[in-house]
Amino acid sequence: MREWEQFFPEDERKMYEKAGYKGKDQFGRNPALLIIDVITGFTGTKPMPVMDAIDEFPTSCGQVAWDALPRIKKLLGACRDADVPVIYSTSDPDFKAAFGNATKRGVDVTDFEKLATQFPEMIEPQEGEFIVRKARASAFFGTHLITYLVRKNIDCLLVTGTSTCGCVRGTVLDGYSFGYPVFLVEECVFDRSRTSHLVNLFEMNAKYATVIQLEQALNYVSQLKRVEGRKALES
Repeated sequence: MREWEQFFPEDERKMYEKAGYKGKDQFGRNPALLIIDVITGFTGTKPMPVMDAIDEFPTSCGQVAWDALPRIKKLLGACRDADVPVIYSTSDPDFKAAFGNATKRGVDVTDFEKLATQFPEMIEPQEGEFIVRKARASAFFGTHLITYLVRKNIDCLLVTGTSTCGCVRGTVLDGYSFGYPVFLVEECVFDRSRTSHLVNLFEMNAKYATVIQLEQALNYVSQLKRVEGRKALES
């Protein structure tokens, strides 16, 4: 049993199961990889304990971000090798400057610095990969993401990034609402709060997504190279 499952008492797990919150989605033929908000504002510029990292950027998640980065890189490489479209999201600093943050947290001057919206070198986008600049939690809200997915003939989503309880959850809910099977890659999502991370993995798995392990995601992506008739990269 995974940590996010064990976090809930046994009687509550049984309650969810009896109520029917236990279904799993089926993988599609044309997935897209979403890397949600893995930007300097959430990772910091180097590995640090979270309380120190917050001194650099108030939104930083600290060490857990740097634990996740190599795993995201591994999945990213596999997706590129299998011609799976890769989509990044980042904050829109112009919107923040005019209208405020994506959450109720007070706006800090570092929110508007260019560095805070850049991607770590380890996973930075390649030419031609789609970047969503968003103003709110969900990568779908107020962006062209759904148009892109339809155009690319995408039929399911692999979701990574941060924070589990915030922008990842918002994106998962909207992805599910648009009819996509959503697969949340457990080792590739992170949150500054362990409690929020575990609770939201459990909740999303129960209601809106299927939580999978990195090895499952890698195996799935590797099999796509042998699937005939994939159309994900057609213009």
